[in-house]
Amino acid sequence: MKHILQIDSNFIEEHTVFSELINELKHSFFNNNTIVPLRHHHDFPNPKVNTDSTLLLMPAWNPGLDAGIKIVTVSPENSKFNLPSIHGTYIYFDSVKGTIKAILEAKSLTVKRTAAASALASTYLSRKDSTSMLMIGTGALSSNLIKAHAAVRPIKNVFIWGRHFKKAQIIASELKGENFNIEPVLTIEEIISEVDIISCATLSKTPLVLGKYLKAGQHVDLVGAYKKDMREADNDTVAKASLFVDTFQGGLKESGDIVIPLTQGILKKEDIKADLFDLTSKTSSGRQNQNEITVFKSVGHALEDLAAATYYYNKFKK
Repeated sequence: MKHILQIDSNFIEEHTVFSELINELKHSFFNNNTIVPLRHHHDFPNPKVNTDSTLLLMPAWNPGLDAGIKIVTVSPENSKFNLPSIHGTYIYFDSVKGTIKAILEAKSLTVKRTAAASALASTYLSRKDSTSMLMIGTGALSSNLIKAHAAVRPIKNVFIWGRHFKKAQIIASELKGENFNIEPVLTIEEIISEVDIISCATLSKTPLVLGKYLKAGQHVDLVGAYKKDMREADNDTVAKASLFVDTFQGGLKESGDIVIPLTQGILKKEDIKADLFDLTSKTSSGRQNQNEITVFKSVGHALEDLAAATYYYNKFKK
């Protein structure tokens, strides 16, 4: 036990190079050697805030190499306690001996790998000349999604919206030193039709991305809405876009952005073009033309966690 490495959020924050992490995920999806069962998703009552919390267990094995499990709680009302919604830890194993190699702070690992997965999808789905972006949401993911998308596309102008304008202002201020201009906006409607990429990371139960505002050629990145009764995009968005998911395994079952249109008959399973396994293996080519509207729905996958844990473990060892 004395050889178990402790990799904290500071190390993860200071040693993330998104181009490297995106490439790590790309190789993992392309090689497709990781065994990943559907994640365990358990809602449990939280009577003090009158809203359920969620326990997520996300195991993965890379036979003969490594394995890991992420244990996470999601408490949507934690803002009442001035705390983040997500807390957790990642246990990284030697899959041959079963010994623990490292324990990583899971929230930082999660936001980094989630942002990297969205950016990986963007390399196949957004236009290569995308220079502007709208970030909807001001949680821990927002700044990471912005940086990750900017790592794969020549982003020059970023706009950020949140339910609390002051939070959007704070994030804009924190990112002033990056290689793009960033500006908080008061409404989504004032800018959504003008940008090339729209990224949304919220816990909303009502759509924030409305299809009536979308224009030809845009790419929509849906990262929040992790439960079946949550959604970030409306039926109009689903109807007019080409849809992609991180994995069919989770994408068809876990988020209201896909589940609700499926149950309403707005969407059929065969309408979803591809997942990241298909895109990285070039089974699907992704975007077909400059005018196509593309939507990527991410629900998270334990392969991404294991790839990220390997990335940070190797960096820490060096």
